[in-house]
Amino acid sequence: MDWLNVIIMAVGLAMDCCAVSAVQGLLQSHWHPRALLMAAIFGCFHMGMPVIGYYAGNLFVEFMQTYAPWIALVLLCLLGFKMILEAFHHHEEPKSANWHVMNLLMLAIATSIDVLATGILFVPYPEWLAPSVLTIGAITALFSLGGYLIGVYVGKLKINMELIGGLVLIGLGLKIWAEGFLCS
Repeated sequence: MDWLNVIIMAVGLAMDCCAVSAVQGLLQSHWHPRALLMAAIFGCFHMGMPVIGYYAGNLFVEFMQTYAPWIALVLLCLLGFKMILEAFHHHEEPKSANWHVMNLLMLAIATSIDVLATGILFVPYPEWLAPSVLTIGAITALFSLGGYLIGVYVGKLKINMELIGGLVLIGLGLKIWAEGFLCS
């Protein structure tokens, strides 16, 4: 284990949160302070999951390899289908991102559940656990903010972003689900 591996792993793990944050940004026309809360939640979940995975060790490896892709698929598809349905309902008020803490927590769980398995990588390298999870959390938070800002910028193009956002979430769920089977 070395810093280059940790940073590459952190960037790879942050991509799902970046995509979900971009969806939130697509639904906004301007900066929203709750984007900081979203980034913090995503970063904290991405820090916590490897720690849980590390301590669970080999006890739950088989369960997580089997069911984590399914859990992420269900959560992201439910959120995606909800967004798609809302895209076809004509609201008089402008569309905006869902900043409810429960929604942010659901998104954080869905995007970080596969990160749980990375904790097992640190079993032979316990000295790397703390610096690695701090790096993973920081990079995830930064990528979440970056994704959100990209989404805000792109969202200014008058397109049905709720429909696109719902499709992105469903696609992300399918990607995580497919990767779960390719890796097992």
